[in-house]
Amino acid sequence: MKVPGMKYEQDVHFSPNSYYDRHFDCEAVKILPGEYYVTASNKLIVTVLGSCVAVCLRDRYSGAGGMNHFLLPNDESNQTGLLTESARYGSYAMELLINHLLKIGANRNRLEAKIFGGGNVLRGLTVNNVGERNAEFVLDYLHNEGIPIIAQDLLGSYPRKVYFFPNSGKVMIKKIKSIHNTTIMDRESEYRMRVKYTPKSGDVELFSEN
Repeated sequence: MKVPGMKYEQDVHFSPNSYYDRHFDCEAVKILPGEYYVTASNKLIVTVLGSCVAVCLRDRYSGAGGMNHFLLPNDESNQTGLLTESARYGSYAMELLINHLLKIGANRNRLEAKIFGGGNVLRGLTVNNVGERNAEFVLDYLHNEGIPIIAQDLLGSYPRKVYFFPNSGKVMIKKIKSIHNTTIMDRESEYRMRVKYTPKSGDVELFSEN
């Protein structure tokens, strides 16, 4: 339900995967690694996570919300903390999501988060603690930005399928304990190689509320 007097723009996204979900009887969007989607309408946002993390952000008053899906690239410097290039990449992914939420009418002071993923599912990456690093980054980032985390399901050894209903704030999680193919791992491995060789990201100027 839209709030009277609030300005709404059309959905903002970087995800072309729209479909009709017959089970939930609603329009849905599936986001893949490196994508995000933001909406002020009654749409379902779906993603499948392995070592990646997804942040579901929502304005608890207006119902405007969105989800991203990202993975921190390897940081060869072995530095820690929020000032590494890996963390700057994560900050960029988060700022994109927040920025576009504000553009469709969300209020930064009313944002709340639900966070998922960071599982140990990518073969050969156990030593690097990829999922753990992603989970730690998200927790630190949201704490530093003052955005409350009202639900989380992080780490573990299984992929997760996440269903996010921004309009109501409801999230449903399905843990995938039996994997019949390598699609999840292949997508994240390909995405990990892509971000590893992506030029360093610039800053994102956050949308200002009047």
